[in-house]
Formats: sequence, structure tokens, C-alpha cells
Amino acid sequence: MLTALDLVGTFVFALSGAFKGVRNQLDWLGIAVLAVLTGVGGGLIRDVLLGDTPPAVFRDERFFLACLAGAVAVIVAARPIAARWNRVMVADALGLGLFAALGALKGAQAGLGPLGVVMMGSLTAVGGGVIRDVLVGERPAVLDRGFYATAAVIGSALLVGLDTLGATVPVQIGVAAVATSALRFRAMLTSMHLPRPSPPDASL
Repeated sequence: MLTALDLVGTFVFALSGAFKGVRNQLDWLGIAVLAVLTGVGGGLIRDVLLGDTPPAVFRDERFFLACLAGAVAVIVAARPIAARWNRVMVADALGLGLFAALGALKGAQAGLGPLGVVMMGSLTAVGGGVIRDVLVGERPAVLDRGFYATAAVIGSALLVGLDTLGATVPVQIGVAAVATSALRFRAMLTSMHLPRPSPPDASL
């Protein structure tokens, strides 16, 4: 069940990468590359950092196929998908929660400390988006927009707390994923974001 959900999340993330490629007028190969790196980039970074090699996406090529399916869907039906973009973003928020929870769990199972677990969950959830934005020359959106990375950090931290309290793995995953997705949904509806400091006076 978790693998199926993981594949769905990968497909949705790949859609966002492919759309970024279309908006930046890349060719079909460029669109496919962005789709793949957005869909599996976070998991690749996590597995390499944890020494879990070859990374899971190379051991189960269905993840690459899910990314390529997302790229093909955008190339063939970009306009109909764009018209339903709100639904894609809902699925993206669900994928964010699942990836944060699964990434944090993998970090905990590898014996990392609390901060390491939170970092693994966050990297898994947002790593692909960061790679995507850097490749097209944009400041990564997760740094200052959409409460995206913040939601992943909070959800991963919840998993750490539940693990400390002795909660079962299904409870840890469920609560962390739901909390992350719920925070992302709220941000989508209310433009919620963290406070920003005022820029310094250039004359000082």
C-alpha cells in the first residue's frame, strides 16, 4: 500500500517538474529530465546520504516509469492538466506529507538522531523541487514560498516525537503525513508563511 502511494506521489511531483520544463520552453528531453529529478530527486539524496546504495529508485524502476508517465502526460495533455491544476496541487500536498513521513522513518530506522531524522524527512519531501528550480535558474520555491519545507520539517519532527513516545510505525507515518499535508493545505488556502525580517538599512 505504501509503495502504491509512493508511486502516486512520485507521479504527481513529476507532473510539477514537467510543467516547469514546459514553462521554461525546454525540449522533450529536458522536460523528461526535470520530471524524473523532481519525482525521485529527494529520495536519491536521502539514500545516498544514508549509504543505502544503490538508491531505492534504481532497485525499483517503477519510480522512473512513474516520472516518465508524468512527463508524457504533460507533453500530450498540458492544457487539460493545467485546467485542473488545483487537483494536482492537492495531490502534491498529499505526496509531500507521505514523502516527509517515509523519509523521516527511513532516517530513524538508520539510527540517526532527532535532527538527522528531521533532515531526512525534509530532504525527501522537498529535494526534488530544489533540484528542479536550480536547474532552470530559479531561487528554490521551498526557501520562501508556500509553507512547503516548513510543513515537511514539522511533520518529520512529529514522527520523531511519536517514536520517542513508543507509537507504532503505522501511527508515526499516519500522523506525520496527515499533519504535513494539512499544513500545506492551510498554506494553499491562506497564503500562510513564516515571518520575514525587514531588509537592513543600506546606509548602516
